[in-house]
Amino acid sequence: MPGPVDNGPDPGGGAGAFGFQLLATDGAARRGVVTTAHGTIRTPAFMPVGTQATVKTMYPEQVRALGADILLGNTYHLMLRPGAERVARLGGLHRFMNWPHPILTDSGGFQVMSLAKLRKITEDAVTFQSHIDGRRHVLSPERSLEIQGLLGSDIQMQLDECVALPADRAEIERAMNLSLRWAERSRRAFIGTPGHGIFAIVQGGDDEALRVESARALGVMDFHGYAVGGLAVGEPQDVMLRILEATCPELPVRKPRYLMGVGTPDDIVQSVLRGIDMFDCVMPTRAGRHGQAFTRRGKVNLRNARHADDPRPLDEESSCPAARDYSRAYLHHLVKAEEALGAMLLTWVNLSYYQDLMAGLRHAIEAGRTADHVAAVREGWARGDIPPAA
Repeated sequence: MPGPVDNGPDPGGGAGAFGFQLLATDGAARRGVVTTAHGTIRTPAFMPVGTQATVKTMYPEQVRALGADILLGNTYHLMLRPGAERVARLGGLHRFMNWPHPILTDSGGFQVMSLAKLRKITEDAVTFQSHIDGRRHVLSPERSLEIQGLLGSDIQMQLDECVALPADRAEIERAMNLSLRWAERSRRAFIGTPGHGIFAIVQGGDDEALRVESARALGVMDFHGYAVGGLAVGEPQDVMLRILEATCPELPVRKPRYLMGVGTPDDIVQSVLRGIDMFDCVMPTRAGRHGQAFTRRGKVNLRNARHADDPRPLDEESSCPAARDYSRAYLHHLVKAEEALGAMLLTWVNLSYYQDLMAGLRHAIEAGRTADHVAAVREGWARGDIPPAA
């Protein structure tokens, strides 16, 4: 059986081309850098989610200061409101949201499947009604790429069909094959301006053989990068990791690998150990808005009454002022009073933790001590949060 395809340098070549350089490996873990039209992305990388051209409760410059090299925008939401054509007239997504750094846009497919009303999938496209106003829209592979081009994102994603798990193998295989045909159409529709790339999406549900088949078929299409989709949708972590162990060795070595919609800090760490380079997830921002903080001692629920009289910060050693300079009692008060500042501070805490986690992994891979570093990180989580003194 053939191994992974190594397509070498970016097919565009030349100055300003989209590219990926693999700088170091430690086991399957990889340290690299992605070059785009709006700057470089250090990998492993976590992309904060800016669904509607904003990372909720955060200023763009705050997000950048935490160490984020790239944000994710959502094609489905942006095509419905304010509209891709409007964003293009206003100078593109980077200018529109005041983020002059790399942006990845998803294809819109996942949101169509999960949010839209009365959707219908055919060979040509998916037709759906907006969840906002009920208007009818048609999203084809070509239209998805057109929208992403109008937005001006540095990394654009092929349109695919993501099935909910568990599902019958026949249904998973049907969706995988449709996604492969849509991948070919997406690759043809992509306008390869300098510094911009298109990623394919490996599908196949929880079936290892289908995942391998999808990865190999996409590998010969010569995309700029490869995503693994259709995971972190409710399946156990061990299933996700088993699929990654089957899939990653089949992906091109010199192209970035992106695990979509993942996830918890432990999901990220375990996936880096299996060869994933890029991640996105709403978890740190959503958790912050619901009173939960991620720290080196694990997750802390600030709604818990035990924090009401606790003058200590969340983490006195954190690089984030929100974790270091505000008392747990105050954060608890803000959360219970439903003050906007509580969501702002805890989102700041969480995105800081995620970026520090990625920086630690990058340094560990470079130093060839990834296993020891991961063991120390997980030991901190296992010890748990330190209770207040009696």
